[in-house]
Amino acid sequence: MKSFGHWLTSPWRRSAMAALAGALPVFAFPAPSLWWFAYVALVPLIVLIRSAPTGKRAAYDGWCGGFGYLLAVHHWLLPSLHVFIFLIAVLLGALWAPWGWLVRRLLGGSPGPGRVLAALAVLPSGWLAIELVRSWQGLGGPWGMLGSSQWQVEPALRLASVGGVWLLSFLVVAVNVSVAVLVSVRESRMPAVAGLVATAAATSAAWVWSPRPDVDGRVRIAVVQPGVIDGVGSADKRFDREEQLTRRLAGQDVDLIVWGESSVGFDLGDRPDLARRIAALSRATGADILVNVDARRSDKPGIYKSSVLVGPDGPTGDRYDKMRLVPFGEYIPFRSALGWATSVGKAAGEDRRRGTEQVVMNVGHGLRVGPMVCFESAFPDMSRHLAEDGAEVLIAQSATSTFQHSWAPEQHASIAALRAAETGRPMVHATLTGVSAVYGPGGQRIGSWLGTGASSSELYDIPLADGVTPYVRYGDWPVHAALLVLAVWCASEGARAVRFRRPGPEPHVPPARTVRESPARPGR
Repeated sequence: MKSFGHWLTSPWRRSAMAALAGALPVFAFPAPSLWWFAYVALVPLIVLIRSAPTGKRAAYDGWCGGFGYLLAVHHWLLPSLHVFIFLIAVLLGALWAPWGWLVRRLLGGSPGPGRVLAALAVLPSGWLAIELVRSWQGLGGPWGMLGSSQWQVEPALRLASVGGVWLLSFLVVAVNVSVAVLVSVRESRMPAVAGLVATAAATSAAWVWSPRPDVDGRVRIAVVQPGVIDGVGSADKRFDREEQLTRRLAGQDVDLIVWGESSVGFDLGDRPDLARRIAALSRATGADILVNVDARRSDKPGIYKSSVLVGPDGPTGDRYDKMRLVPFGEYIPFRSALGWATSVGKAAGEDRRRGTEQVVMNVGHGLRVGPMVCFESAFPDMSRHLAEDGAEVLIAQSATSTFQHSWAPEQHASIAALRAAETGRPMVHATLTGVSAVYGPGGQRIGSWLGTGASSSELYDIPLADGVTPYVRYGDWPVHAALLVLAVWCASEGARAVRFRRPGPEPHVPPARTVRESPARPGR
């Protein structure tokens, strides 16, 4: 052990170990999907940081750990972004530097019970602050939030209905902190055990007391996934394939048919022939069809990605323009300075335009749906606002064909389970090339996934639910609580520092005697 500690005295070796330790949580996400691993995946990083010789070194360790985490959960972007993925990981990894300093401040040396108990609240709160900052769309959005690794765990989904993915992230980090203390700080094991017991108690309480969605009906929604279609004329070929797959749904009592992102490569105003063909499909199947148009608009300048509803008489007028665009993929931030990214990767040659508001659509059969496009499904606030606005079903239209042979399609499909559980609304994740998936109002999977090798149309019998989950009602309260915890801790640390620096009262010193005074008879 001493030889290993000596080996870590090299700053470069220590930084490499921190980056590797930070990358470990990636195995909790799909495709490996080892959900249980999330509860110990941060332990090596925490143990490494707490051994840092100085607070500055602990901050560096946190930075390197954040770099490793971001690079791991976004590794599938490497073919598209090339060197930019490393630059992004370095820049955003800096968010973990204060967290690394906090780890050493609270757990370094031989922490007593008080510091350990503080760590169980402050360190998960610090992690949530990191996730809050990097969830900003301009920084890439909330892909790879630690709590989203729990998408297939029923108790975790119940917790998501109470506090969203934020609450799951908090509890996962708290468990990691407890385990790290158990394995590295023998004298403070009791507070660590108390943290584990408290986490288990909170999970059990949510299981018992959190409201369950009340199922009050069912709806039949079909997903059309054409599969990979490349080469010259791919937009026309894809449309033909989607048309063939949709015709198979005739006579199956469908309420809504959903096509994936960029399923129509032409503006329907410029191609009325395509609009007529989709309307004919609507008449044949007896259902409205939600398509996604990725094209230059005929009625305003610029390229938009838009969810467009088409009924038996043509486009109904319901349209949602994508609001949150993928940095570099759909627009280049500061294009005047970073436009050269198009020469080294698959960055957007022209920026897409943004929509201005979310839309709830009234489709056939009295059903109200809330569409999102692509990675918008990763943003908890978007699905929550749609539920507040009356959406009965959430829909995400996506296309992960660029990342077909990576972990991205499965991870993207899993995110929809969290959005369904948070809102108490079923969610349909429809893609061009897989993975397509459907989840019930509790986040449970309905039917089977359409994998990346599938080209088919699938019909899902989906339960509808009413009522409002605590997360929809109260919003991101775990984030607000975490920020409050950090503020209180900072205030207490500041007060402690002031108390230590404040000079005490000067000691009383008797007046000095002059040379004329006699020791035997003072004053003479």
